Amino acid sequence: MKELFTDSVYFGVLISLAAYGIGVLMKKKFKLAIFNPVLVAIVFIIGFLLIFDMDYASYSNGAKYISYLLTPATICLAVPLYEQFELLKKNMTAVMLGIVSGVLTSLTCILAFAIFFSLDHTEYVTFLPKSVTTAIGMGISEELGGSVAISVGVIIITGVFGNMFAEFICKVFRITEPIAKGIGIGSASHVIGTSKALEMGEVEGAMSSLSIVVAGLITVAGAAVFANFL
Repeated sequence: MKELFTDSVYFGVLISLAAYGIGVLMKKKFKLAIFNPVLVAIVFIIGFLLIFDMDYASYSNGAKYISYLLTPATICLAVPLYEQFELLKKNMTAVMLGIVSGVLTSLTCILAFAIFFSLDHTEYVTFLPKSVTTAIGMGISEELGGSVAISVGVIIITGVFGNMFAEFICKVFRITEPIAKGIGIGSASHVIGTSKALEMGEVEGAMSSLSIVVAGLITVAGAAVFANFL
């Protein structure tokens, strides 16, 4: 049985899709934020590999084919942005200032976190790209000398938590403006958070999609500067 899975190039794809499908079903049934499909899939896959004593390399060999879809899937987020382009033009200054504020807040919080916990330089730069999409974050981490594998994990965790708590945080702080919601979610929790923004509304999804791109570009420059602070 084990050899059947590990020898198949489709093993990783099959397990990933099945795990995510289980997560979607659980989210629909229980309607609780904790049953985020991505989080459920991560837990399910880790449990599956441990129970059947399978190494990660065997899983990754097949799962890598799904990652090829990451870039085109991210690009598709430009569609809701295009549909709200007129609204974007009317609020361009506020939108850009909001995204820049989000990026600076993220980088500053990581700097404070690193100082408080006495992290070394490698650990510090590993966390800097936590709020940008994986494709950009991996490049930032590698360029600055961080641990790419840990950066990916931190980015995913950030996105999952953003997806889970975005709506709750907006209610707590009484954020009702759709543009503000989208910018906050997109600049803080990238693509995974944006999937929640799309559920909240078209404007939220469009602004969050824009934030992913702009925040990613600003973080590339900002992380290079902040990397010199520790």
